[in-house]
Formats: sequence, structure tokens, C-alpha cells
Amino acid sequence: MKNIVALIALSLSLILTSCQFSEHIYVNEDGSGTMKFSMDASEMMEMVAEMGGGESTKGMDKAMDSTIVFKDFIDEHRDSILTLSVDEQKKIRALEDFKMHMVMNPESKTMVFDLSTKFDTANELQDMFKAMSQAGELSKQGAESPGGNPLASMGDDGATDVEYSFNGTVFKRSAKIIDQEKHAQAVDSLGQSAMMFGSSKYTIKYHFPRPIKSVSKEGALYSEDRKTVTLEVGFLEVLKDPELLDFEVTLEDK
Repeated sequence: MKNIVALIALSLSLILTSCQFSEHIYVNEDGSGTMKFSMDASEMMEMVAEMGGGESTKGMDKAMDSTIVFKDFIDEHRDSILTLSVDEQKKIRALEDFKMHMVMNPESKTMVFDLSTKFDTANELQDMFKAMSQAGELSKQGAESPGGNPLASMGDDGATDVEYSFNGTVFKRSAKIIDQEKHAQAVDSLGQSAMMFGSSKYTIKYHFPRPIKSVSKEGALYSEDRKTVTLEVGFLEVLKDPELLDFEVTLEDK
């Protein structure tokens, strides 16, 4: 069980240093839906190959297509999890309502991770960032991202807060810095890894049950049926200013 935990932690810590991030939300008419956080680190496969194997890339030199349902994983390994430190147990249990899909293929240089969960109301969505932060810090057994976990500065370090709401017609996403000092420290802690985020993008793609009437954010794109809105910004810019992704979507009347 610890080997699986270590592999998840190693993979996440590596891809957190250089990848493309996307946040997908699928909203149903009753306000429930699914959220999926994706990380495409295919470029990292080239770096892994250049590292020439060794202990630091163990488990990442073979093709993998695996899905982990964390609730089942926790139930199956409950006794083993109890042998871990309290801190590691907490990080694993924070993922209980999530499912992770991992695809790695050295030959095609593909490395994609999806973390998804269902929600009953949009108010539950802020827990996604807490889960991602916990996943990034899952275990000290794997190699850690230089400069720490960048996702911590997006919602689970006590410095920022992300909230969602949907009243059936208007969907809102809002983020705010609640502790300027902590937020500055989180950004500064990225160190040299900040340069690696220069080409990384953060894309949000929200799917609604009815056509969109208007979007408050300039630069947002609509799908042909106007039921999907897409917005892309630089990942580093979002880390520094989480409010860049604040916007409001108004749907057409039923």
C-alpha cells in the first residue's frame, strides 16, 4: 500500500513542477454536477527519459492507465493506513470523495492526471482545492516539488479562499486573498520552479444545461451551442493573483 501512496506522491510532486492545468465543471439543471481537475504533464515525460531512470523515476518508466477510487482504496487499506502518521492519514482521507485517473506512457510521452468528484450544490466545490493540495503533499516518501506545492497557494494554505455558487441562473466563481503575508510567502516559496510555470496555463471550462446569456469576464470563449464557456490564463499569474479567474455566468431563462 505504501508503494502505491509513494507512486501517487512522486508522480504529483514531479508534475507540479511543469504542466498544464485545467478545471472542468459540469452543472446539471438541479445544481448538482461533476468537477474535474486535470494536469497534463506530457512534457515531463521527456525530462523523465533524460533522467535515465534510477530511484527518483522508479515506477514512471512503464506505461500505466489506472483509476483509483479513493473511498474504495481507503476501505481496502484501512488497517495499513492506520499505521501511517496522523498527518498522512489526514491527507489520504481528504481524498475520500474523489477519483483519480492516471495515464503515463513513456513511448508516446503522455502523462495526464485527472482528479474528479461529484457535488450536490456548487457551494461544495471549494473542497477541490483542499483535496489537490492534500494530494500534492500526500507523502514524504516521493520526490518533492522544488519550491513546495503551488496548489497550496490556490486554496488550502489559509491565505486564499475559492468559492462557487449557482442559483439556477447565475453561476459565480470568486477567489480572494484572506492573508496577504501568507500568500506572499507561498508565492515566494516557489523559488526557481516559478520559472518553469512561465509556459504553463490554467484553463477553466464550465459546461451548463442551458445556453449562456452573458459572461462577465473579457476574453472568455463560447462553444457553438453556447452551453460551454472557456477561459485561459497563465498559471503563474493565477498563483500571484487568484482573483484573475473571478467571473459570473448568466444562463438564458428556462
